[in-house]
Amino acid sequence: MPEKAVDDVMDSAVGAHFSGLRLEALRLSSPSAPSSPSSAKAAAAAAHSNGAVYANGVGAASADAAELVSPSALRQPFVIGVSGGTASGKTTVCDMIIQQLHDHRVVLVNQDSFYRGLTAEESAHAQDYNFDHPDAFDTEQLLECMGQLKRAQPVNVPIYDFKNHRRSSESFRKVNASDVIILEGILVFHDQRVRNLMDMKIFVDTDADIRLARRIRRDTVERGRDVSSVLEQYGRFVKPAFDDFVLPSKKYADVIIPRGGDNHVAIDLIVQHIRTKLGQHDLCKIYPHVYVVQTTFQIRGMHTLIRDRDITTPDFVFYSDRLIRLVVEHGLGHLPFTEKQIITPTGSIYMGVEFCKKLCGVSIVRSGESMENALRACCKGIKIGKILIHRVGDNGQQLIYHKLPMDIAERHVLLLDPVLGTGNSANQAIELLIRKGVPEERIIFLNLISAPEGIQCVCKRFPRLKIVTSEIDTGLSEEYRVIPGLGEYGDRYFGTDN
Repeated sequence: MPEKAVDDVMDSAVGAHFSGLRLEALRLSSPSAPSSPSSAKAAAAAAHSNGAVYANGVGAASADAAELVSPSALRQPFVIGVSGGTASGKTTVCDMIIQQLHDHRVVLVNQDSFYRGLTAEESAHAQDYNFDHPDAFDTEQLLECMGQLKRAQPVNVPIYDFKNHRRSSESFRKVNASDVIILEGILVFHDQRVRNLMDMKIFVDTDADIRLARRIRRDTVERGRDVSSVLEQYGRFVKPAFDDFVLPSKKYADVIIPRGGDNHVAIDLIVQHIRTKLGQHDLCKIYPHVYVVQTTFQIRGMHTLIRDRDITTPDFVFYSDRLIRLVVEHGLGHLPFTEKQIITPTGSIYMGVEFCKKLCGVSIVRSGESMENALRACCKGIKIGKILIHRVGDNGQQLIYHKLPMDIAERHVLLLDPVLGTGNSANQAIELLIRKGVPEERIIFLNLISAPEGIQCVCKRFPRLKIVTSEIDTGLSEEYRVIPGLGEYGDRYFGTDN
């Protein structure tokens, strides 16, 4: 791949600015009690975890639950928050996401529906009422409605009349449970309780002059106001509220979209990311020891590069090494630690932690050897063993060689293989480690991509083992190749594919 093409791909990947996606859609816990046997099993699995994305304490009970709970029973909606200044293009962005996710059930909830109705006295002086202040919204009712939708329950969303500044007392908009919920509004990031409901937060960033022009057109045409009142309201309330409440909430965004609905590249990448996460939800909730590295478009961009069949070998190695380093660092984060107090150069006391010292790596030859340099870069002087497995078809694996540290039974083991396909070879390597005395819960399996079939194969057999991957792919082809996959990883990395 030419150097310019590489730069173009990376530039496209960062067209939208990221501050690090914090994907919390893998939570099992629910504020209400289980209402069915399947949900009770899911709650039982959650009770054995620490309730966060990185749940470290699930034992055999969760494995039993995984066998009994269907993916549909565990599914929680993927909640997207979309914020930005008035008339920034939030609704346009939401509509474009909904159109591209046409094969999923998607609902849009507007924060505007939760305006508090004005009293008769307030209505008489509506021009003096600040509709852009957080107190103008009934946040408690918004939380109640969103909580019900998160629990896959239908809700009645109020209908607000912008001309009379009151809610309709007789009619509601019924919203049913869906795969994706988009919550849109100028202040949806203001309240931490509302932010905590979101799996992705998008801020639509548009020039102030453009927003004002759109606001004038919208309020005069759709809401029956005259231009002078719109301008007066903008100067007295809208702009100050934007500076005081909306703009400061921009820091909470995972994704910032410049130019709103005109930024088709950013919206396309967001939709791709949502599709990926929708496919990962069920596996990560059924198998709570499966961890996907927190995704940014930098990571997505690197995946785009290494999956491209036309990339040069040096570029493939460079971007693979970057991704492998991220996976290794993430895997190291799941190792135990002990607290340690030290004295800083300023003479101050710092209470920190000390890394696990009894650690080693084991690479599955030969692709796994591509991950050894990243592990050595992170863990100085680490011992690395090797396992060679002959792969023939789907079920013909035969272990033919292994060289492991003598004291491996006393160590935590990072098992290295960039691609988890069927899971059969991985299972054989894990069985060998267990026969050598390594407890199952001390093995962390690191790979770049994983097929759902491989995850299921490994996790059903070894429920206490941890898997850390940077992306879960669609599945396996009839030839048992990971799709869309990376091809023959070892040949591409070591330059022997020609």
